[in-house]
Amino acid sequence: MDIEHLKTEFLGKDGLSKSLGIEYLSTPEPDTCSATMPFDERNCQQFGFLSGGASLSIAESLAGVGSLALCPDCLPMGINISGNHVKAAAKGESVKAVAKLIHKGSTIHQWQVSVMNSNGELVSNVLVTNIIVHKKL
Repeated sequence: MDIEHLKTEFLGKDGLSKSLGIEYLSTPEPDTCSATMPFDERNCQQFGFLSGGASLSIAESLAGVGSLALCPDCLPMGINISGNHVKAAAKGESVKAVAKLIHKGSTIHQWQVSVMNSNGELVSNVLVTNIIVHKKL
């Protein structure tokens, strides 16, 4: 999925993605997109591991970017997110999220997002549902 055009128009603005250092990446597959996020003091929980909230943040943000790429004249909004955290990530590495579109309706998109550590091991498995509001941005 090509998201390069979104980087200047939407993704360079202040917000959670910028605060967490999330970088969005295009992929060759039309129904997949990805992102990376450094794991540092911005997204570390009190015991030194990656915060589950940070994993959910990259997943929901990436799913929103994917829906926006598919429906550029609409407003995608997350309405449900469910995640399972299965492995800890070590501080100092980065995590990569890969979002795969599993349902594309006219008003609902559903994404399966895998958040992985730098070794490619699954850290979190997240399901994100976006509502697509047909309104010009």
